[in-house]
Amino acid sequence: MIGKYSLLQVALFVFGLVACLLYPLSIVWPSGWSWHAGPPMASHYFMMIVGVYATLGVFLILAARNPAANTSLIWFAVVSSAVHALIMAVQAAGDPMQYGHLLGDVPALLLVAVVLGGLMIAQGRRRSV
Repeated sequence: MIGKYSLLQVALFVFGLVACLLYPLSIVWPSGWSWHAGPPMASHYFMMIVGVYATLGVFLILAARNPAANTSLIWFAVVSSAVHALIMAVQAAGDPMQYGHLLGDVPALLLVAVVLGGLMIAQGRRRSV
């Protein structure tokens, strides 16, 4: 517990905020956060991903108010982050031009999956006791 907030609530807020900041992250460190050459706006695909993650980020922030009422959304964030990281790691490992992702968004996605998943499991154990 951090003050009146649980660790899960804090993690949801922080990861939600980071998801909303994907666009600026790609400007600051493009080799770790974007999959194309040139500015972020140069790729329609990348901008669609930014839109999806910004939307997820807003909903994770909202879920921080009441995680118990948003378990499906939180588990979606956990599983989709793990799947995204796995696919991205395989693709980056096979392309030397994309190695930056192995130090950027791949570990970030795994961190989201492990932290949120672990906190969800811990929360479930506390409820069942």
